[in-house]
Amino acid sequence: MEYDHTQSARLYLLLLVIAIGIFGSAFCIDEIIVRSVMSCSGALMLLLAFSFCHLSVRDEGAELLIAFGPLPLFKRRLQYCELEKVEQSRSTIMDGWGIHMSPSGGWVWNLWGYNCVDVWYRQGRKVRIGTDDPAGLVEFLKGKVRQNGH
Repeated sequence: MEYDHTQSARLYLLLLVIAIGIFGSAFCIDEIIVRSVMSCSGALMLLLAFSFCHLSVRDEGAELLIAFGPLPLFKRRLQYCELEKVEQSRSTIMDGWGIHMSPSGGWVWNLWGYNCVDVWYRQGRKVRIGTDDPAGLVEFLKGKVRQNGH
């Protein structure tokens, strides 16, 4: 059984607009230090924009790859043999989007929306994966957890 799903979102357009605004403002300022800092900030926003266009979740044999892209700066791998439990869930506005620790516990990897899959490790740690295919991901991961004897 294989799994490969990519979710796209237009949230990166907001980062692009911010980057363009910062670059435009930088060239209107005469102070070289301020202009340099703003140009670097604009470049960082561009880098982030092209890093968060989509979220891919893919089976890679012994592990699940979670990766934002198309610039593959942010990735995480979950070893199937370490997984204990999987369930479909819904995130809240407090969980937010992006990559961060959740107020409800564990790491959040979410691009857009509230549908998600909660994955628990044997040690009790949790990863919340945002997806627009929660049922498909849960079914796939439950198969992997059963296959590993949990």
